[in-house]
This record gives sequence, C-alpha cells and structure tokens, in this order.
Amino acid sequence: MPKLKQLRADLEILWLGSKGGMEQALVERAGLTFEAIAALGLRGKNPLALGQGLWALSQGYRQSRRIIERFRPDALFVTGGYVCVPVTLAARRAGAPVVIYLPDIEPGLAIKFLARFAQRVAVTAPEAQQFFKPGLTVVTGYPVREDLFSPSFQGEGRGEVKTAARRQLGLRDDLPVLMVFGGSRGARSINQAVVECLADFLPLCQIVHVTGTLDEAWVLVRRAELSPEWQTRYRVSAYLHEEMATALLAADLVISRAGASVLGEFPAVGLPAILAPYPYAGAHQRLNADYLARQGAAVVVKDEDLSRKLKGIVMELLTDKEKLAAMSRASASLAQPEAAARLAQAIVEVRDRGN
Repeated sequence: MPKLKQLRADLEILWLGSKGGMEQALVERAGLTFEAIAALGLRGKNPLALGQGLWALSQGYRQSRRIIERFRPDALFVTGGYVCVPVTLAARRAGAPVVIYLPDIEPGLAIKFLARFAQRVAVTAPEAQQFFKPGLTVVTGYPVREDLFSPSFQGEGRGEVKTAARRQLGLRDDLPVLMVFGGSRGARSINQAVVECLADFLPLCQIVHVTGTLDEAWVLVRRAELSPEWQTRYRVSAYLHEEMATALLAADLVISRAGASVLGEFPAVGLPAILAPYPYAGAHQRLNADYLARQGAAVVVKDEDLSRKLKGIVMELLTDKEKLAAMSRASASLAQPEAAARLAQAIVEVRDRGN
C-alpha cells in the first residue's frame, strides 16, 4: 500500500484552506503549497452573521472553481469543516472524484452534507460507519506522525523508547511523567485545574504542560512561584512542534481535550488519558472520549467538574500502577500503524477509478 509520503511523491498536492486559518502555517511548514479561500460557518448565527457566512460561501465557491479549473485535480480529499463545502461543490461540478476522511466518531454538519457527493468516506473507527449509507465507507484508522510508530530510537523496546524520550526532554527516569495538553490555543479550564493541583502532583511526578498560546504567560508566573526543586519537575511550553512526538512517547498519563487526534496519537504510544471534552464542540469530542473510555483507555471528566474531580483521578492513577498499565494496554490495542497507508490507498483507488 502506498504511504502518504509515497502519495506525495506520486501526486502534485495543493492544499486549500480558509483565509487566516491556523492550518496555513502548519501546511507551509510541511512544504506543501497552500491557497486560501473565503469561508465562514453558518451554524447558530444571527441573521447578519448568516448573511455574511452565505456571502463568504459564495465567494469561496467562485474562488474554488477558478483554482480547480487551473489545477485540474484528479481527486479531492477533504476532512470536514465549512471550508470544505465550496471546494467540494466546485470539484464535483468539474467532475473530480471526492474522498472524505472523518477523523471523529460522529460527523459534523459539513461532512453529513458533503457525503452525498463522495465516492468514498474513510473513517477512524467502525462505530462511525453507522452515519453513512452502506458500502460508502472504509475503516482506515487515524493517521499519525510516523515518529510515534517509528521513533528515532530504532531497535529499542517500549521501556527504552520512553527512557530515551525523557532524556531528550531533560526529564528524570525515576518519576512518572504527566502530560497536559489542551490544543494549540490551550484549554483554560484544564490549565487552571492543573495549576491549582501542582502542590499535590509534583511530589509524585514530572509534568510536561503544553498550555497553548493564550495561557503560557500566567502559567509561567505560577511556575516561578514554586521551589527550585519543583520547578525542575514542571516543564511549561505554549506549543510543541518537533518535540510533540517525543513528549507523547515520554508520558505515562495525559490530560487532554478529546479532539479527533486522541483517537490516533494516544493509542499509537499506548498512552492512558484523562479526557475533558470541550463542552462547546457539539457531541464530537464527547463521543471521541466515550469511545476511548469504553475500550478502557481513558477516564472522562466533564469540563465543569475539572476543578472538583481532576485531583482525585490523577492521584489515583499515578499511585495505582496496575490500573495505569491496564489502561496503557487497552490504549495500545487500538493503535492502527497502517492508517496512513490505508487512507492513501483509498485516495489512489478513487483517483484511478475516475481516470
């Protein structure tokens, strides 16, 4: 099966995204060509905002048609979100076949609408197939960065990989590592709950706290108030790029939101999780969290309960090695090392059928 790197070698790739969207920097960082189109969401808006969204959608459709007429794609690959609507409509008008990838367990409104135009819908887990007509879906798993399955520590077992990852981050070998991650912009409620429990957590573990860009400053102030010994156990960063895979490999437990990436990245490294779904993300994050919890790989806590319940859950898991190990095994059992290859294969098959 072709992996995504092979797909990139075989095809010319153009990434379309929204103007000012956070993905532009990441896409360009990966060396891909990026073009921006106009797009705004339509859900839950007042009449003025709804009109603005419809206008942006029509602009995005016209822009997409011009780009597609120039680029002439053999296939369109979309992953949902409002920016995909005008692109998909323009691609179908031009006769380009469409492959959709659903990273979450449940599709959002955009994917539910666009599925009628797709030749194939790839999904992360079998539970997602119920939302689409029979025969349309293929279960690929969630594709993750290659470092999580093929780290630079080649030839070493899981324990040795964890030790090597900790050394790369300047962490100790003899203390568990708790990772805290709320997304690129952060999660204020998670950050606050963790900071309030530092005096309880730091005697038991080391913490790699990825705060997001909005909360780094005040978290660093709180870190500076700790004793020098506790400061050495508490690493704070706004965001991790190249070191993100290393941090996941080093961790014994993670506190996180429940975006789609948790379905792929945490199982890839067998990482047990405490998940606090973002309460304003519809049902998507909750269903992702519930899926991992049903498999025994995660504990779910409501966002509004973080300040009251997080301390007890973390303390229990850090002190119960057998339970933590069982969660790690359950998480690892969900890993899909061939997800990227399966997804690439689905795109190539649809492309070949369209030619």
